[in-house]
Amino acid sequence: MNNIIRTAIAALAIGGAATGNAALFNVSASANSSSGGVGLNTGIALSANQVFSVTAAPDDLWSAGALPRWSNADGLVANLFATGSDESGELMNTLIGTNFGLWNQNGLSAPYGALIGELGGTYFLLGTSFSGPAPVGGTLSLYYWDSNKGDNSGSILADVRVESQAVPEPIALSLVSLGLLGVGVTHRKRT
Repeated sequence: MNNIIRTAIAALAIGGAATGNAALFNVSASANSSSGGVGLNTGIALSANQVFSVTAAPDDLWSAGALPRWSNADGLVANLFATGSDESGELMNTLIGTNFGLWNQNGLSAPYGALIGELGGTYFLLGTSFSGPAPVGGTLSLYYWDSNKGDNSGSILADVRVESQAVPEPIALSLVSLGLLGVGVTHRKRT
């Protein structure tokens, strides 16, 4: 098989894969607080508009301090009651979380206690379920959105998945055409 065909097939195999890359990150409400903490650097580099997703279990909880400040990655947006077996350690049906409104920081207004992503200085809400294009290019960092890390506790697991970037169809077809052209050129030289 000649080199042009190998190149075309390799390009299609690399770009055409539908599988993505995934990694789990333990995001701390204190260490990774947007106020006094440091964002958790995932080491995942994304280009602008590259599709990725971040999910966190809705029953995985962290806290912004004294009751009622427990929430999941969506933040302190509604009343939340203890299950008796959750991270709060409170008795079943105890009010452990409530709506605390929005925290404004770094050009973003988002619920206290929410999971936030940052790329190239741009902050955006992730919550328990985000899927979409990267707003800008950069390395993804994860934050607990809060005004004071001093009394925060707990952590959540964030599942980050990056979609493979497929070779756009016109480019893929061009590569195949080049490969076929290469076969024709090779065939004519031999006759």
